Amino acid sequence: MKLATLKNNTRDGQLVVVSRALDKAVLVNDIAATLQAAIDNWSEISPKLAEVYQSLNNNEISDTLAFEQSECESPLPRAYQWADGSAYVNHVELVRKARNAEMPATFWTDPLMYQGGSDAFIGPRDDISIASEEFGIDFESEVAVITDDVPMGSSPEQAASHIKLLMLVNDVSLRNLIPGELAKGFGFFASKPSSAFSPVAITPDELGDAWDGKKLHLPLTTHLNENLFGQPNCGVDMTFDFPTIVAHAAKTRPLSAGCVIGSGTISNYDRSAGSSCLAEIRMLEIIADGKPSTPFMSFGDTVRIEMFDSEGASIFGAIDQKVVEYKAK
Repeated sequence: MKLATLKNNTRDGQLVVVSRALDKAVLVNDIAATLQAAIDNWSEISPKLAEVYQSLNNNEISDTLAFEQSECESPLPRAYQWADGSAYVNHVELVRKARNAEMPATFWTDPLMYQGGSDAFIGPRDDISIASEEFGIDFESEVAVITDDVPMGSSPEQAASHIKLLMLVNDVSLRNLIPGELAKGFGFFASKPSSAFSPVAITPDELGDAWDGKKLHLPLTTHLNENLFGQPNCGVDMTFDFPTIVAHAAKTRPLSAGCVIGSGTISNYDRSAGSSCLAEIRMLEIIADGKPSTPFMSFGDTVRIEMFDSEGASIFGAIDQKVVEYKAK
């Protein structure tokens, strides 16, 4: 099943069911007005949405809309929780190696995670508005899951049953602000502006064999200024799978329905697949040459993040954004 949220001049948008081919959509106000309303009562609502989805794909619904990704909010325009992990520890290892820092052994056994701002996600085709290029503007191509209610202390095996939807993410980072914030010992805040998610959120069954209940085994493709930047495989070198990082998030607190948990930057040891953020390329350059040569993003630069199935069809639609200068109104 594929679900999206259309912009409608409200904070939470309008939930629609989207065809598998991403060309048609149908309003489902009579079932759930928003995705949050659906996930709040998922066990009752999802079978009804699934019936609509099947009918839509069978061309049994006449009252449909042409699905335009440019008209989408992120599937959850705002969420009660957005927590991003760092499941690809080789990426963390690389960053620390570039600055000649030892990596604690616990990084391989205890997931890293930060709590991001979830009150104002931006749409998958919305501009990334940043006040200054001096902040070190970077994209991070990731995968995220949406859960229903997850009890505190859930094991990874229990957490797996609470993963209901998957999305793609552009977790925008302001790299030049990060060192100063981390030096304070209190984590990210200003260095992590609003994130954007794919036009469509999907149920795991849409992925077939590419989803094993724990990992998504497909490449995630990123283009920077229309040039291929990277397509590392999400199922390769993922130290902590999704049930593990969801369970980690629920270690000392329950997670409310609509909680979004991110994978962190997709990264493979095989660097021939490219990267999912500029910081990784810059770290490789530092290791090889002693200094970075790739700049961070400038105003006018674009980034496109997308995943394709084995037949080349887009699964989630595309995050396609341009960096622009923010000017206060």
